[in-house]
Amino acid sequence: MKKEPIWTKAFISLFLTNISVFIVFYGLISALPLYAVGALGRTDDEAGLLMSAFLLSAIFIRPFTGKLLDVAGKRTMLWISLMLYLICTVLYYFIEPFGMLLGLRFVQGIWFSIITTAAVSIVADIVPVARRGAGIGYFNMSNNLAVVLGPLLALYLIQAYSFDVLFIVMSILMVIGVLTSVSAPADIVRKEKVITKLAFSDLFEKSAVSIAFLSSLIGFSYASVLSYLSIYAQQKELLALASTFFLVFAAVMIITRPYLGDLFDNKGPQYVLIPGFIIFIIGILALAYMESGYQFLIAGGLIGFGYGAIIPSLQTLAVQSTKHERSGYATATYFTFYDTGLAIGSYVLGILALSYSYQVMYIIAATLVFVVLLGYLWTRRTKRVRGRNGIGE
Repeated sequence: MKKEPIWTKAFISLFLTNISVFIVFYGLISALPLYAVGALGRTDDEAGLLMSAFLLSAIFIRPFTGKLLDVAGKRTMLWISLMLYLICTVLYYFIEPFGMLLGLRFVQGIWFSIITTAAVSIVADIVPVARRGAGIGYFNMSNNLAVVLGPLLALYLIQAYSFDVLFIVMSILMVIGVLTSVSAPADIVRKEKVITKLAFSDLFEKSAVSIAFLSSLIGFSYASVLSYLSIYAQQKELLALASTFFLVFAAVMIITRPYLGDLFDNKGPQYVLIPGFIIFIIGILALAYMESGYQFLIAGGLIGFGYGAIIPSLQTLAVQSTKHERSGYATATYFTFYDTGLAIGSYVLGILALSYSYQVMYIIAATLVFVVLLGYLWTRRTKRVRGRNGIGE
């Protein structure tokens, strides 16, 4: 039987839009702290606020995006948010006062939240239902590529040219992202009449909360890599290999993605998630005990495999947990929890690292993933028991 295609014109256009958005996101994460300290004369703590402001607005707006997409339409809100995200990116060239820069980061986080929710929920609507695991996994490859391309491009531009050139290039990338979004399809599922009154179900998709909670714990643990890897590598005198770490990280995710997506769809999520959790744990522990560049890069590959197996799978389960027309709500719920875990992890794990050591921080992060694995196994066992007793899935 011939498989329904995933890489349609609409899918490719959304893929290109998403990679543009995330290259700007990761590029600015890497460059703005250096901009704040070097060009604006701010302290390290103040520079850290630039990430916090962005995440806070994204977390705040996420619960409302499902309802917003339902009322205004996914494609409409995608286009509007992309235009406003582009305007925010252009404004970095003109804004220098630190307070205004913080405000800009907060506002841009709002549009980032809506874009990412709308894009994923549209993709969930247009990929074949039987291949949704593979489709969302392939779409997440755009994030994986941006993890590497964003920081590499940003750091190259500010070292070879200037921050002004960086902001111009990022703006051009967003123009490309806006243009490619023109091929985004019209909403497949629209209600006859949309009630504008807010209820709990308009903020969170109840059926997706348990999966989203697991994603928040993974986000908490992953913050140890995203926020503190470069500092830890510097302590270990391996900072020169930090960019190579992320190259290995992304390469492993991209190479394994087709196999993992098909495995999810054909065999079931447990065949992807259980090995993913185990390898992710081993990778973080490998970081905790690394003593050489060789071990550092092996850890990058293990973490890349684990993260690339876990996140798309949990995201797909969140979407599959509800009705087709509620995909936007499920996606918003998933990202709300994940972003919250990432934000809290970035703060709490930093305190642990300062109070104890980075090794202890990574051990705790790995332990938390182990707890998530136990929680997932317990949930699966509970569902099987309920099914045997005729209670339902």
